[in-house]
This record gives sequence, structure tokens and C-alpha cells, in this order.
Amino acid sequence: MKPDTRKQTFFICRGDVLEPTVSPVVAEYPLQLIVNGREIATLIGSPHDLRFLVAGFLRLQGFVSSLHDFEIFSVCEEFGTANIRIKGELPERLKPVLTSGCGTGITFTLPEVNTPDVTRPLQKVRRSPRQIFALMHELTKKADQYRSHGGIHSAAIGRNGSLILYAEDLGRHNTFDRIAGEALFKGIDMSGAELVTSGRVSTEMVAKASLMGISVIASRTSPTDMAIKLCDQAGICLVGYVRGGSFTVYSHPEVIEEYPEREKIEGITGVILAGGASRRMGSNKALLEVDGKSIISRTYRTLSSLFHEVIIVTNAPLDYDFLPCRKVPDIYANFGSIAGLHSALTHSSTAHTFVTACDMPFLDQSIIRHLCHLQLGEGFEATIPYSEGGQEPLHAVYSAVCKDIFEGAIQNGERKVVDILKKIHVRDVTTEEVSSIGGESASFLNVNTPEEYEGIR
Repeated sequence: MKPDTRKQTFFICRGDVLEPTVSPVVAEYPLQLIVNGREIATLIGSPHDLRFLVAGFLRLQGFVSSLHDFEIFSVCEEFGTANIRIKGELPERLKPVLTSGCGTGITFTLPEVNTPDVTRPLQKVRRSPRQIFALMHELTKKADQYRSHGGIHSAAIGRNGSLILYAEDLGRHNTFDRIAGEALFKGIDMSGAELVTSGRVSTEMVAKASLMGISVIASRTSPTDMAIKLCDQAGICLVGYVRGGSFTVYSHPEVIEEYPEREKIEGITGVILAGGASRRMGSNKALLEVDGKSIISRTYRTLSSLFHEVIIVTNAPLDYDFLPCRKVPDIYANFGSIAGLHSALTHSSTAHTFVTACDMPFLDQSIIRHLCHLQLGEGFEATIPYSEGGQEPLHAVYSAVCKDIFEGAIQNGERKVVDILKKIHVRDVTTEEVSSIGGESASFLNVNTPEEYEGIR
């Protein structure tokens, strides 16, 4: 199993905004060590010169003293195994040997991460950047208060920017073990809490944090590549380099709320539909630039300032990895806009969802707020505005009950959104009503052809 060398997009938080960045991470490589047919350990280290790592480990354990003691020496990087046969016999019982200082050198049992159920809408508690900085500041204060010499790692768990438990130790992994033990003695539930640490985040710490239900891990330094993968699988937001007024988000950036000081619309999720084939445009219209920014970036920034969560419905998530939000696919393929609407409501964690197309570069916040206000206040199943071109179902708010209506239509082979809307109790918002709130008609302008794109440029 070779390490993944593909460039990954992470996000740097400065102020209240997450901006994409591509940066290298430290490689962490697990190597299963099999000696004389027995699996004796999993070595976790850097992926270079693995034969030296294996030979040195066996030598320092007293199993070999020279190259003549090896009968077979095979290291397979592709499958992450070292198959060794030595002349001597292994002890019947092996004692695990752990290193201190930088943490665990080997592990005999690496816990598996808890993987969230992806079929259910996520209801994650979002954290503001200020809360992350506050926790790291409190950790630093604690460490300065208790530490009388160097070479000590520290860690703590907290909620809402305040620490609950603190520990320090020679080994960075030991700090979390101490916290887990103290939480057990004191009856403290760590589920949903944040873990902050002074040391590098590696796989073992992620696995342990996952077992305890930790939702955010933040460190003053970097994570390893495998720690990032594990956090992504476990649904943990992983943050590194928390220092100097910024930090880097390596997994689940949607947990970090942008523009937290702005007045957000409660109870509604914002969704961008980006599943179209862009046949008339000839290229992905969502990525076309207007005033130096892609259309979908402009849309995302507008929605992220209005809603606590923004989701992109797309079957090509890598096309939008520069945006720090969840990307979810159509559940029913090849059903066009109706499939996008169905997926939006399926993955939304709120009772109502504002949906917009990815080709609308001039969204008007006042119109969106008005539509959401009507939807929350009047109890309709959908609130849909009209423009000069007619009804705008892809610039509208839908309640969760519409999901079953859309799904039934798909199963019956219906594709026209306007026909399906006849089955829904809709609050129509006229062009006159839109004008009365000072809304700009350009909010409904979409870009489908090269000629339309040239027109708005």
C-alpha cells in the first residue's frame, strides 16, 4: 500500500473565510510485520527505507544480531507487509514496546475508526474560527502554567471554546489516554467535543478520538497524510497549524462556519445544483468567471453568508474541491433537475431548503431572505418566485415533504419540474412582490450559452 501522492486541496482560515490551498503533508505508513509466520506488530513510520526500519526494529528487540540471522527478508510496499523469516525462534509471548517523546512507535492493535452513516443527513455542530483559537489559547495557557521544563506534550478537550479536561505527558498519544481515563473516572461524555493538542496528529490519535466520539481535532502543528484520511472517513474535522491568527483545515471544512458574526437564516439549508451537463455552453458553466471569480464561487459566498450550511449537489465533486462544503451526488441518475432537487432535500439536515442553480452569478440576498421568510412564516410546501421569464423553481425554497413527491415523480418517469410542481402547495411570489422589496431581477439571470456569457461579461 503506497502512500497517496495526489495533491490535495485544504483550506486556510484567515478571519472568517476559508480559502483553498494546496500543500504537502507528512507521510505516515503502516507496515504489517510478519516474522516466522506470525504477525507481531504494525510499524508506523515514514515510507522511505522500510527495510532499514524492519531490520533495525528486529535487531533492537534482540531477535537478530547480524544479516546471517535472516533466512527470508521481503518488504512489499504495495500491500504494506514485511514477510521475514529468521533462524532463531520468537518468544511465545511478545510484549509491546512503545516509544516515548514523539509518541507510539509500534502498535499491536490499531483501533478502527467509527464511520458515520452517510445515508442520513448530517447534523453537525458548526464551530466558529474564534472557538478554535480560544481552545488553543487556553491549552497554551494551561501548558505554561504547569510545565516546568521542555519536552512535554499537552492536550485537552473542550466545548464552545472552553476547556473541560487537560493532560500532559512525554508522549503525545499518552496525553489523550490520560484524558480518556480522567473522563471515565469523572463520568464526562466526550462525544461531540473538540480535542486540541500541541503535537502532530497521527493515525493512532485519530482512531482513539473517533472511539470517544470527538468531532474536531486541532493541533499547533501538522497532521500526517493517513490521519487526514482517517478523519475524512470518521467525519472528524481536522485542523492544523493553529497559530498566528490562522489555521489550516484538512478534513470536513464544512464544520467551520464562515461569516459567523452575520445574521444567518435559521432552519434552512442552502443548496447549489451543479449536476447539469452544460451542453449548450460546451464547458462547465459553473466554473466560468465573472469579475474574476467563478460563478459557483460567487454563489457559494452569497449562500454561506446567509445559511449555516451550504451543500453542492454534483456527480463530479473533485471539480469543486476548492469550495469548503459538502458535495453530494444525485441519488437517481439521469433525471436532470428533478433528481437534483430530490438529492438536495434528501441530504439537507433542516426542515426547509433553499435551492439555486449553479449558473446564476448575481443572486440577490434580499430576495433570498424574503423567500425564506415567507416559507418559514406561511407554512407552504414551497415558495417559488416569478421573473419576467416565468416561474423560477431553481431559485426557490422547498420543505422536506417535497422529497417524497419528487421521488415518486422520478419513479413514475416524470421529468418536467413544472408538471411536478402542480402536486405541491406552492406560495407564488410575483415579480411585483419581488420589486416591492427592492430585489434585483438579475438575481434570476442564468448563463446557458456562450452568447449569454458574453452578454453578462
